[in-house]
Amino acid sequence: MKQQKLRMSRRKDYIGLMFVAPWLIGFLAFKAFPLILSTFLSFTQYRIISAPTFVAFENFKMAFSSPDFWNSLKVSFAYVLLTVPSRLIFSLFIAYILSSKVKGIGLFRSIYYIPSLMGGSVAVAILWQYMFMEKGMINAFLGMLHLPQPTWLAGSYTALFVISILKLWQFGSTMVVFLAALKNIPMALVEAAQVDGATRKRTFWSIIIPYITPVIFFNMLTNLVTAFQEFNSPYVITAGGPSKATELMSLLIYNNAFKYLKMGYSSALSIILFTVITIVTILLFKSSNRWVTYQD
Repeated sequence: MKQQKLRMSRRKDYIGLMFVAPWLIGFLAFKAFPLILSTFLSFTQYRIISAPTFVAFENFKMAFSSPDFWNSLKVSFAYVLLTVPSRLIFSLFIAYILSSKVKGIGLFRSIYYIPSLMGGSVAVAILWQYMFMEKGMINAFLGMLHLPQPTWLAGSYTALFVISILKLWQFGSTMVVFLAALKNIPMALVEAAQVDGATRKRTFWSIIIPYITPVIFFNMLTNLVTAFQEFNSPYVITAGGPSKATELMSLLIYNNAFKYLKMGYSSALSIILFTVITIVTILLFKSSNRWVTYQD
């Protein structure tokens, strides 16, 4: 009897492993192995055409003494600060509007979500580039209104603004998470606040926002990690220009790896970016104890 139970237990374990095997294989092949290999290559000089040569911390010293690295890191933080707060605020605002019970609201939710289905596709980035060209759609519209027509992609600040706006435009996934959180707020809390004389604005800041702080934290974390790894839009729209004003860390890593064949150096840059994201994530988790409220 005991042996039969033991066999049944082992069979369940094997079935469980079979179900988790695809994820486990994917994690090992596309996450763990690249991380381990990048860590190894970061201590080497490797140009693909020759065997890697161990150089200890030389790649990291080269990175920290490079103006391009510090410029890229500064641009990455500027991009994150431009996109993440604005995307959170805008998506929460739209989600709050779309949480209303209005006829045909499902259609509006679908329309607002459509841009996110395109993701970071190259086609969308090319379309965005054409829209903000000197003679593109945006400047044509401004010309009709007799307004100044800036060279969006030629200015250091405006170019970064253009790729940030693209990220903001694809806010649908963040909006959906906020919408789900807003729909789960007990109406009894809102009605009690209204009975006590709380205005709509007061109810929003004192009832709704504290209740959904775990979701705000989740969206902030996922958007931060995604923004630090952004690649498609700066690569396609501006190619890191003008004068490296939009050369994010991911683009710097790509250029060193595939343009200059500095695989060891680019691996070191990847490890630095991974460390930066880890530190920012830890700081965010540390700060969550002060402002995130979990419902028991």
